[in-house]
Amino acid sequence: MNETRDRILDVALEVLGENPDAGMGDIASAAGVVRRTVYGHFPSRLDLVRTLTERAVTEMTAVLTEVTASDTEADATWAGFVARIWPVAHRYRVLLALRRGEYGEAIHSLLGPLDELLAHLVKRGQDSDVFAQHLPAGILSQLAYGAVFAIADSDLPNRIPGARAATITSLLMLGVPEPRALALVGDRP
Repeated sequence: MNETRDRILDVALEVLGENPDAGMGDIASAAGVVRRTVYGHFPSRLDLVRTLTERAVTEMTAVLTEVTASDTEADATWAGFVARIWPVAHRYRVLLALRRGEYGEAIHSLLGPLDELLAHLVKRGQDSDVFAQHLPAGILSQLAYGAVFAIADSDLPNRIPGARAATITSLLMLGVPEPRALALVGDRP
């Protein structure tokens, strides 16, 4: 039962990633089950989207909690977070598109704990003069993190390394000087 549920969720990410407007029938077909099976696990499309968001938040929070446990500078912590979160951000990038639509409020509320952790990290960086202070930590963290998802959501035709581009861009948005941002990323792909 859990195996089928997990397969439906994995397939839903793929299907919705290709077409955010895909319906439950599209997801059922791609998962090789009937619609009734999908509805048995997720009574509505909103329930499916909530569950996907909860999985994303759990994965991202675990990574952020782990990287913030060290005593490294906030900019190095941010760079480590983006590098480690990149596969998760790329996998769940469809949540950006869904967040702009009818599920925005539900997705936004589920992201609350992650938003708080990110704001805390940025505030730590602001307090140590590593990050810019022209915006409150909560807003600045959302802008920088939004850049990570925007890059994950883009099909970059010239093959710009996504994780590297996302890390550098988000660090620059946080006010880290470019030479320092490049040094923090180093040779990472």
